[in-house]
Amino acid sequence: MDNNHILLVEDDEVFAQVISRALGHRSYSTTLAKNSEQVRELIQKEQYNYAILDLNLGRETSLQLIPLLKQNYANIRILMLTGYASITTAVEAIKLGADNYLAKPSDADEILAALLSKDQEVHTTPSGQAKLERMSVRRLEWEHIQKVLRKNEGNISATARQLNMHRRTLQRKLQKHPVSK
Repeated sequence: MDNNHILLVEDDEVFAQVISRALGHRSYSTTLAKNSEQVRELIQKEQYNYAILDLNLGRETSLQLIPLLKQNYANIRILMLTGYASITTAVEAIKLGADNYLAKPSDADEILAALLSKDQEVHTTPSGQAKLERMSVRRLEWEHIQKVLRKNEGNISATARQLNMHRRTLQRKLQKHPVSK
């Protein structure tokens, strides 16, 4: 089994090509899956030591793939990568068995540092270090919406009702990128 084989689950083809190429220059081979169905097919055929999962895969989430990968590969290291980072999804991913969580945009060095952090000593940049800071009211609102949305299994209408918010207002808030601290 190739010790440097990474399963990359990413629906953005350009990002996937860039990361695959960059990882290749660092002696890692990648296999690309664009959705959970392709992941299920690939795990029947190949062995992986590492997986990089994009949180949002079109209309689905990759969270359900974490237990599946851990079940098939007991020692696999999983990195959850997302452009829509929130504390709620980070906690959920870690609870399900992900080894690390990283917000996009991230370069190949940051991705490898997060993926390999237990396997070898990695020096991260100051931007890669977690800091506890006060969050703005808008960021707290975003985090709360994400928590309620996960609780309602992604159901926008149920989440809007629970938040006492019009469904269209909630959809507008979800279309925006997460607010910064």
